[in-house]
Amino acid sequence: MSASLFGKMLGRGAAPGWLVVELGEATVSLAHVRHEGARAVAEFAEERDWDPKEPRSLERIAKEFGARRFACTTLLKPSEYQILLVDAPAVKRDELKPAIRWRIKDMLDYHVDDATIDVLDLPLPAGSEARPHQMYAVAARNDTIRSTVERFEKAGIRLSVIDIPDTAQRNAAMLFEPEKRGAVALTFDPYGGLITAVYDGELYLSRRLDIHAGQLAEAAPEERARLLDRVLVETQRSLDHCERSFPFFSLARVLLGPVPEEIGLRAHLAANLYLPVEALDLAQVMRLPASSGSWGSAESARWVKLLGAGLRVEKRAL
Repeated sequence: MSASLFGKMLGRGAAPGWLVVELGEATVSLAHVRHEGARAVAEFAEERDWDPKEPRSLERIAKEFGARRFACTTLLKPSEYQILLVDAPAVKRDELKPAIRWRIKDMLDYHVDDATIDVLDLPLPAGSEARPHQMYAVAARNDTIRSTVERFEKAGIRLSVIDIPDTAQRNAAMLFEPEKRGAVALTFDPYGGLITAVYDGELYLSRRLDIHAGQLAEAAPEERARLLDRVLVETQRSLDHCERSFPFFSLARVLLGPVPEEIGLRAHLAANLYLPVEALDLAQVMRLPASSGSWGSAESARWVKLLGAGLRVEKRAL
């Protein structure tokens, strides 16, 4: 597992754990997650109104929550980065990122010199040398990283790392991962659907769907049936891909993020997939704020990735 994505390590703060801050169009979402022994604890998960055009608006929120005490992180939006599957270069560790940069230069719609690059490994077990070793390259424009850091710093929030939803969802799904078997997670938010597969704490698959939460909730019956079938097909394709590409592990379950029950997605998947479909309900695997209502409800869907970002554990870097 990569230690951090786009990590600058600009100062970790005194409080344990991570403060995750996500900027919306009119609200700021904040969650503080720490580990208490083997169990993760969300100390708070709250939302505040803000005005992106008012320079002091975010600063006031940062002071309210004492952001300077924490190691802080935020999530890029899907439009702000690319995650690209590439063959792993046969180079030394200190030459890896330059080699990856060269490998993806024609896959970006801007010059590679204008990109910040990080890498997520897809480890192969011993004895799998004959299989192609692959990695995910994560690329974002330098200007995006720079402007994100500067925006937070002006408000008194010193980012230690900038993360992406794919790895945040991985972190959440890891809590449901059975021993020696993997799990697939499927979530929806205003930006679309996200399918990830995790095994032994590593992200082996990440795919986006152009179906967002609002479409599922607001579609007329005939259109909803079509959308549910599309989600089913893409989920099955993801399962098939994992079976073909990673035969050294099997999948145990499909984890579905919070979706209104009346949409019928969980029932549709469960009736047509060979794996059990279970709720990605973080209340089952970590301690959540008692004041936050039902964490298995559709309203909690937007918190899955924020809390997942807060679950990060620093390991080895590539």
